[in-house]
Amino acid sequence: MTIQSKTVTLIPGDGIGPEVTRATQAVIDALDLGIQWEEALAGVTALEQFGTPLPPETLAAVERNKVALKGPVTTPVGTGFRSVNVGLRKALDLYANVRPTQTIPGVASRYSDVDLVIFRENTECLYAGVEHMVGEDAAESIRIITRKASQRIARRTFEFAQAAGRRKVTAGHKANILKLSDGLFLEAIRQVANEYPQIEYEEVIVDALCMRLVLDPTQFDVLVLPNLFGDIVSDVCAGLVGGLGVAPGANLGDAVAIFEAVHGSAPQIAGTNTANPTALILSAGMMLEHLGYTAEAARVRNAVQQVIAAGKQVTPDLGGTASTTEYTEAVIAQL
Repeated sequence: MTIQSKTVTLIPGDGIGPEVTRATQAVIDALDLGIQWEEALAGVTALEQFGTPLPPETLAAVERNKVALKGPVTTPVGTGFRSVNVGLRKALDLYANVRPTQTIPGVASRYSDVDLVIFRENTECLYAGVEHMVGEDAAESIRIITRKASQRIARRTFEFAQAAGRRKVTAGHKANILKLSDGLFLEAIRQVANEYPQIEYEEVIVDALCMRLVLDPTQFDVLVLPNLFGDIVSDVCAGLVGGLGVAPGANLGDAVAIFEAVHGSAPQIAGTNTANPTALILSAGMMLEHLGYTAEAARVRNAVQQVIAAGKQVTPDLGGTASTTEYTEAVIAQL
């Protein structure tokens, strides 16, 4: 194939972010695809340098390059600045959060054959952030669900299912209680599902969905959920295959795509060279596929799986004693 240069915005993040992004860069660079990196800051490091956790320069870089690879970013709990992840999704209209969940041999799990993909609507629901105090002793959040957003996440889901040869799409909801908001969500999903009669479609109340996922995840294939429920269920699914350390993710819009590890910034181990870069490396594999490098994406996934299955050069969270650097070198050697 002809190698063409492609510039990708690299957002190292903070905590362990710079370490896992450096590791991922090394893996991608080893493929010699001509990918160039333009670094941009977000999170605590950006706040210290620019006075804001999400500088306009960072947004401009992502918009210009259309593709970004992002390390984990610290989000303060209950106070401080708002989530950089939510800010990026809203500013760039990254309406589809996509989280593949697959068993990796060698990663501790009670399941051996999980293969799910979660599509989460990414721009509204409670994460729209429309909330206020009611007096001094009550707080109110407004849950927003629109037909437009529900239809476009549904279409993205069914288009993926058809292209990937998937058999079934399951919509998770709470329309038995949230009759108007989740009722509208389901109505929009059904309208799109009718256009794909070859794909089985079902609806499951979200609490029952979580129970059934834990009992037997193989009964599901592709899931589509509103924002909050999708956030929770995608982490449940990550737990089925060993945790967030091996869970890749993507935030997709019509014009821009950001690929990221969905785990936290783990500041307690930052700088120790023990962080596990698997999630971000697998996210970079999704990025390669997005860019058209399908064979190279498969090589990355296979290299990661081989190193983990061997179990000799894996990081402490995977049961080994290897450093981030040693694990990365092992993955590159498998390429």
